[in-house]
Amino acid sequence: MSPLEVKALSLTEMRTHRSTKWRDFPADVLPLPVAEMDFPVAEPIRKVLIEMVEHSDLGYLGAIPEVGESFSQFAMARWGWNLDPNQVYMSTDVGVGVVELLRLFTQPGDRVLINSPIYHNFYTWIEETHVTKVDVPHLLESDGWKIDWPALEAAYKTGIKVHMVCNPHNPLGRVYSREELLKIAHLAKEHGVIVISDEIHAPLTYSDSNFIPFLSLGEVAEEIGVTVTAASKGWNIAGLKCAIIITQGQVMAKKLEKLPPAVHYRASLLGGFATAAAYSHGVEWLDAAIRTLDHNRYFLQELLAKKIPAVGYHVPDCSYLAWLDLSALNLGPNPTQTLLERGKVAFNAGQDFSPHTPQFVRLNFATSEEVLIEAVDRILKSI
Repeated sequence: MSPLEVKALSLTEMRTHRSTKWRDFPADVLPLPVAEMDFPVAEPIRKVLIEMVEHSDLGYLGAIPEVGESFSQFAMARWGWNLDPNQVYMSTDVGVGVVELLRLFTQPGDRVLINSPIYHNFYTWIEETHVTKVDVPHLLESDGWKIDWPALEAAYKTGIKVHMVCNPHNPLGRVYSREELLKIAHLAKEHGVIVISDEIHAPLTYSDSNFIPFLSLGEVAEEIGVTVTAASKGWNIAGLKCAIIITQGQVMAKKLEKLPPAVHYRASLLGGFATAAAYSHGVEWLDAAIRTLDHNRYFLQELLAKKIPAVGYHVPDCSYLAWLDLSALNLGPNPTQTLLERGKVAFNAGQDFSPHTPQFVRLNFATSEEVLIEAVDRILKSI
């Protein structure tokens, strides 16, 4: 039997979709900013959703132990991470989970560390909780983006309350090494810092990289760390609204007892059971989607090398977000706006991820070859 294939839906089909990606721009714009895939939903997820709707099973959310059980089984099989399903808590989405954790661990004005460029909603969560942002930017070197360790340690010494880590990293496409994560864990322990690890892109790590769950690192990480993740990126179900918060060990689990009960109940009934189905029965689909994305990340590299070699692009270790350096194209102070106006193609603006990266854009390559060809041609048209 040939392996399952997951291919992008046609552009005509995608333009009928109701998500923000397809409603935010006029019909003549090719939209490639929002982090969702142009792929059909996995059959096991589709099955449980249709079954629930057909049986009018759309009542109030209660306990769904299947979520913790399915994730723990998936984590062990995928990463060798042994965790207690009873320490898996539901939340509406990763953003709500992080905000509620920041409210639990901090007071307004407390110092919270990030490493830009970073997923732009990290800034939103910081503003919502009225904490003070401390940024230690990544360093761009010839072989990619690196943590600035001296600056990181110096920042820790200034009285950081929480360090928000994005691993795998959005938008850089980096997967942090075990050594890097252990160094963060030990620095956090030494300086009394809590680490919140956003691991939403982890299921989409490619086979030539090795994702390490932060809480799998041992006692030190367990004591100071909390993970927030979801099936939404791996299985393309963000609209179903369900994420999970994970602890490892009793010290942090005890702290999370103070989370409001509503953190659980604001998640979605459909999302909870779709999440359980994804982790339990969606691995074949996930692996097929990764094969398509793996092809696309190199197809994009070939396209750029052939048509616009001046664009900087480090092939990502995970997920479907390309972080492109357009500095050499001379597209003005806001390349994203220039591309939208001249080429009718939409990307995420680099300055949304860091004030230091205005010449970068983030491109979503979870689509068809045809769309990627059209996107690069539209960039070329804009030069």
